[in-house]
Amino acid sequence: MNDDVQQSGTTVMVVDDVPANRYALGAVLRRAGHHVVPVASAGEALIELDVRLRAGALPDAALVDVGLPDMSGFELCRRVKSRPSTAALPVVHFSATAVDARARCRGLDAGADAFLTVPAEPREIQAVVHAAVRRARRRTDAEALAHRLTLLSQAIVTVQTARCLGELADAAATGAARLTGTPAIVFVVGPDGEAHYGTSRSRLALPDRGRHQAAARLITRIADRRPGLHGTVVPASLWPTGLFHPGIQDDAHLVLASSRETRAQVCIATPARATPLRGAGNCATSHDAPADDRWHREALSVVERLAQATALAAEPLLMYQAERDIALTLQHSFLPQPHRLPDLPGVDLVVRYVPASRQTEIGGDFYAALPTGDGVLTAVGDVVGHSLDAATVMVELRHALRAYSVEESDPRALAERLDRMLLRYHPEVTATVCLALIDPGTGGVRIANAGHIPPVIVREGGQAEYVPVCGPLLGLELGRPEPVELVLHRKERLLMVTDGLIETRGVDLTTSMEQLRTAAAGAPAGLDALCDTLLDCFGHDREDDIAMLALRLG
Repeated sequence: MNDDVQQSGTTVMVVDDVPANRYALGAVLRRAGHHVVPVASAGEALIELDVRLRAGALPDAALVDVGLPDMSGFELCRRVKSRPSTAALPVVHFSATAVDARARCRGLDAGADAFLTVPAEPREIQAVVHAAVRRARRRTDAEALAHRLTLLSQAIVTVQTARCLGELADAAATGAARLTGTPAIVFVVGPDGEAHYGTSRSRLALPDRGRHQAAARLITRIADRRPGLHGTVVPASLWPTGLFHPGIQDDAHLVLASSRETRAQVCIATPARATPLRGAGNCATSHDAPADDRWHREALSVVERLAQATALAAEPLLMYQAERDIALTLQHSFLPQPHRLPDLPGVDLVVRYVPASRQTEIGGDFYAALPTGDGVLTAVGDVVGHSLDAATVMVELRHALRAYSVEESDPRALAERLDRMLLRYHPEVTATVCLALIDPGTGGVRIANAGHIPPVIVREGGQAEYVPVCGPLLGLELGRPEPVELVLHRKERLLMVTDGLIETRGVDLTTSMEQLRTAAAGAPAGLDALCDTLLDCFGHDREDDIAMLALRLG
């Protein structure tokens, strides 16, 4: 398509205080296919620009006489160019008297794009206006492209730092909305069909999960027919009602991308017939339909790059989620639930397990309560690390402890055996564990601690203290943990926890331990009340798992 065809329908504002001149110039421009807006003064020109700016329809060029009565054409040009909203408007000065080099230089210094000496041949006038519009469009197109690419790079950085699929969808939706200047919604559909979605505005949220899933199924059907990267328009009749505006049915333009490894589908949806919002990167001075269509096509091509980046970012998150689900399943499968704890005569026992927050990995925290010939053996431990491997080693440690406790109940000896097992089969892994053997008849307690937070004795009257017992981590072959013996009285409670309950990044562990001791001392009577109080104080949005065991003599 040549430039003449492209410029047909452009609007030119002619500023001249002489009616005959406005008429003559207007006739020449109309013959070239331009719309003409004649004004008689600089003041009227500024008012006309303000009105058209509010309507989103600035002219494509201004033809300005330098000898206006209220303000020189040079000053008018300077004011137009000094305003960001009109700076891209090309200005062509003309004059029949001020035609020397000094006048031309004044025009260029003011920001004018060209200078015409009138009278001039009609073809010259048309050519000068044509060239000014063409240069302005190329300049604004380049600026718009640079702006879109900047927005794209910012969106991709945000997408790549998302910690979960919900954050990923929200980041992609916000980025797509900024790229297109229209509302956007993003779906990330995993290989199992589970959908996560994010919107650029909170009011875009689909009204219920049923419609959410219906949209995901529609996306999956479309993506299955055309894998890879592609765009399509879904008629309003097929799309859930009110996706982009409450109560309004819109056609949707979908950009779909597939991840290679997980085969997940990423869909970025925007209204198919929406007009880009001013300030969203659209620097063009013409807002007629063809220009908007072209801008929207170019914006959508950048959205395709964002969809690809989102699909790539989804792969590790989906694989992490699958691993996290497996690890969590292992934890729930092998840690005995409170209602399935073994019968422990003479001891009341309460346990808690809280997985890490959704954005973090499952670790290797565990607890155990086992009857032995010498009393009740309890343990709380933590495999160092956060991964499926840590959860797997946790399972092995629990099984090994159960097996060893059949013939051996001494906490120190059991810690030594677990240490040897870890060194032989998992030499790269370390773990902590605290073991306590309680004699329900006498209240005697023997405790061995391998690198773990020591137990807390919660006494009557609002007192709590740590048992002074310590030792090296399992897996380091640093020697035997020295046991400690004490007597647990009837109304006293023994509390064992993993560091996930209190450990906070940037806070010294000693400080956190003192906060735990104070909270335990102030907790209401009862084992459930003790555990619930501590979880209320410390157990929200933790970056690590929490395992907790509390007991007293029955």
